[in-house]
Amino acid sequence: MPRRTKIVATLGPACDDPNVLSAMVAEGLDVVRLNFSHGKHEEMRRRVATVREIAAQQGRYVGVLADLQGPKIRIASFRDGEVTLREGQDFAIDATLGDDDGDETIVGTAYENLHRDVAAGDMLLLNDGQLRVKVASVDGTRVNTVVEIGGRLSNKKGINLQGGGLSAPALTDKDRDDIRLAAELDADYVAVSFVRSASDIDEARSLLRDAGGEGRIVAKIERTEAVQNIDEIIRVTDVIMVARGDLGVEVGYAELTGLQKRLINRTRRANKITITATQMMESMIHSAIPTRAEVSDVANAVIDGTDAVMLSAETAIGSHPVEVIKAMSAVCQGAEKYHKHHRRTNHRVDDTFTYVDEAIAMAVMYTANHMDVKAIIAMTESGSTALWMSRIRSDIPIFAFTRHEATRRRVTLYRGVYPVSFDITHTESQRLYADVFDRLLDLGFVEEGELVIFTKGDLTGVSGGTNAMKILRVARLN
Repeated sequence: MPRRTKIVATLGPACDDPNVLSAMVAEGLDVVRLNFSHGKHEEMRRRVATVREIAAQQGRYVGVLADLQGPKIRIASFRDGEVTLREGQDFAIDATLGDDDGDETIVGTAYENLHRDVAAGDMLLLNDGQLRVKVASVDGTRVNTVVEIGGRLSNKKGINLQGGGLSAPALTDKDRDDIRLAAELDADYVAVSFVRSASDIDEARSLLRDAGGEGRIVAKIERTEAVQNIDEIIRVTDVIMVARGDLGVEVGYAELTGLQKRLINRTRRANKITITATQMMESMIHSAIPTRAEVSDVANAVIDGTDAVMLSAETAIGSHPVEVIKAMSAVCQGAEKYHKHHRRTNHRVDDTFTYVDEAIAMAVMYTANHMDVKAIIAMTESGSTALWMSRIRSDIPIFAFTRHEATRRRVTLYRGVYPVSFDITHTESQRLYADVFDRLLDLGFVEEGELVIFTKGDLTGVSGGTNAMKILRVARLN
């Protein structure tokens, strides 16, 4: 049985060697992430071209996720590179201070509105919450604080306001420029950082479409405001990323695991996609094996029903990018093996379906989960039927047979869905089943005599036109 949970891995210097990237794809990499916080446009173009060339050589399909940087809510730099803050000392943050003029008493910030967003009594969290300072007063652009939890603080570390409330917009001028690049690269997904509301998603989608891009939009949930507005964000986005770094800092780590489960469950019920991200195998930046806690973390996300788990620095700058893909894949398969989802499900049994292909998808999964069906074959244009099917938590593989390269790459993020290149418009109806059976038998996914469910539309080449399902027994018809 192929692995159902998908793996997203960030590209970077550690996997720029084509041989390394080729090995990562061979180990099961499904989607690559371009981190627009680092690297120039030419580097992004080169990396996308390389991964698509390698995928083609291996007969694989690999999606591309372009991750926008978002607003820089960070401190500036220190004269000596870092300082040590002591508990109880005074420390100021001032947007007008020179970029490299920080010392033990004050530092600049790239976020010019910090002094407008905070007041006495607010708690600021620095460097992913490792240091904590309490606002004592605001004097013009200068935010005066008292250190509550000290430690070493180096250049360009992040600033979070405990409980949320920073007013920085989700999209910057750099992001708008990067969206144009994402369209040029034909990125399959574009991730919006520091989302606050549905309007951030609408704006990003509009900019992407205006630039000629057809990719789907990912809402990164890392602000308190996003959690508060989660229903409207889920409604307008395509994918939710549980970005646990900044999210954990803002809402508090004690709330994070429960919130992760709630976000995944709510997103899946809305027939949208989920990615779980941040520090999933952080120790493998340097170590060749993950910690037991990391194994449990990844397995927990898989059991929650996440579509994909994401690697960041582990593959971008880590010492073992191939080994981490192999380890992540093994953990996902282990969790899937020991957590057999009940085939009989109450998912959407009380819902009214809006679309014909949506109703067909639900009927297919109900039937498959009550029969000994080995595979589901969805003849699809856009991938929507396969997406609806994949929202049912089942161990039955769904094969998206499609003639469109973009659809094949898109479904690489869908849990339990596997792309197959197939042009239905060039196949006579009486030859269709024979060709499909031959393809699945050649791939080794089914055996002769096993039952499969087949879906298609009466009108070939029409997106959203799936209106029929058949239960078939696999056989060589040649």
